[in-house]
Amino acid sequence: MKKYFFLALSIIALLPLGTACSEEQLDPESIITVDSRPKNAFDLWLDANYVYPYNIEFKYRYENNETDLNYYSVPASYENSIVMAHLVKYLCIDSYDEAAGVTFTRTYFPKEFFLMGEWEYKNNGVYTLGTAEGGKKIILMGINYLPIYMTTAENLNYYYLKTIHHEFTHILNQTKDFPVTFSQVSGGSADGYLADSWNASDYASDYLQRGFITRYAQHSDREDFAECMSVYVTHTADWWAATIESATTEEKDGAAKLMTKISIVKSYMSETFGIDLDNLRDIILRRQGEVVSGQVDLHSVEIK
Repeated sequence: MKKYFFLALSIIALLPLGTACSEEQLDPESIITVDSRPKNAFDLWLDANYVYPYNIEFKYRYENNETDLNYYSVPASYENSIVMAHLVKYLCIDSYDEAAGVTFTRTYFPKEFFLMGEWEYKNNGVYTLGTAEGGKKIILMGINYLPIYMTTAENLNYYYLKTIHHEFTHILNQTKDFPVTFSQVSGGSADGYLADSWNASDYASDYLQRGFITRYAQHSDREDFAECMSVYVTHTADWWAATIESATTEEKDGAAKLMTKISIVKSYMSETFGIDLDNLRDIILRRQGEVVSGQVDLHSVEIK
């Protein structure tokens, strides 16, 4: 008897559901919305300067899924995001347009930027200035410090611009890898790559004499190549000559290694992408000087 009793109750319970479904109409307005806020003036400026001409998304609003949950993250301020959008456009995108043509930029430049207000700090005293993901996205960090560090070309380069060129170099390398001859310059020797030990105090002062343009270049051949490229295009010829001279010692052949490395980087950019690295550097430095001297409006979101 119990078997049929429970079955009867189940059938009775289902009857109202069938009736309700056949008589009620669903609300055409979904309760699930995705970024349905109206676009502000900055959003429209980004559409005109990033989305429509280059198909690049420039994200400045905080999105939790864009961050690394292993670190504390802070949103980028609205005002600083506007300035950074101008800097990336004028100093990077427009520079590559001028040096290699808009087709190159549209083809290879990352399709997404995401801004974070703070840097990512590691427990070994190192903090991350930016990252590239999958050859399509660059995350720029420390945006809330921008007013402090954009007052000089040196700081602007170190904290922001060099990071963009560094990460873009990784993206180009993912398209076509750099020559193995570059890896052989410092690889396999006593003064070779150090992986995560690059930050050890033992290697803090002699990296130039060991043939590395920065301390971080000691990490691996890929980071070395990206550092050579990004440092070269953001510094003057006089700075490079002085750096090479300081790498010359009786015990080490750092100067020769650095000159060989940059020669390979130049050939790679010329033969693979048709870019004269000296010309690109001249363009970036000229534009950089215009920014630091206040000739470029970095705050307007007026569409021209």
